[in-house]
Amino acid sequence: MFNSINKIIKVLTCSDVLLLTGFGFIAPIFAIFINERITFGDPGEAAKVAGFAMAIYWGVKSVLQIPIGNYLDKNHGERDDIMFVILGNIIVAFAVFSYIFSSLPWHIYLIQAVYSIGMAMNIPAWTAIFTRHIDKGKEAFEWAARSTAIGLGAGISGALGGLFVSKFGFSPLFIVMGILILLSSLLLFVILWEISPRDKKTPRAPEAKALQEPQLPKG
Repeated sequence: MFNSINKIIKVLTCSDVLLLTGFGFIAPIFAIFINERITFGDPGEAAKVAGFAMAIYWGVKSVLQIPIGNYLDKNHGERDDIMFVILGNIIVAFAVFSYIFSSLPWHIYLIQAVYSIGMAMNIPAWTAIFTRHIDKGKEAFEWAARSTAIGLGAGISGALGGLFVSKFGFSPLFIVMGILILLSSLLLFVILWEISPRDKKTPRAPEAKALQEPQLPKG
């Protein structure tokens, strides 16, 4: 059954799994990271920082996605779409590596803003390519397969994240996360030259993947 999925959909799905699995490692314990490394044992302050960090992420991403999607819709071809996904993932990886050097609340806020820029580039472009190349008559199955793969990856990484931090610490975890996210970008080069030009009137998908995006816990 999975062999019937075309190559572009498989690569897009695997890229997204690497991206969101990387964030699965830290999502359940992000507030603990803030409590230990940013607010130095003040759980109340840590909760506030985590809350503002989430607000910055969703606010910046929401503002940027519409103009980015509009820009992509006005340009013929899919090369700009896939380059936006690749560059967006690289920006996200940069944000993850930056957590290693963070020590103040404003560092977290700035990193979250950078992270949101990367995701605002990724989401409209990724869904556009996925929608154009999804196999006709298998739309529900291929979206479900993508969602299942991400759910399994995020679940496993979420369970392992705490164990990894307890043994190696936060900085090595961010390195692992960043590498996974960079791999999600590199994987897309496999299909870069297989992306064919499409008419700009090709419909774009709604932001279905927002339901699987990593969210920072508030406490």
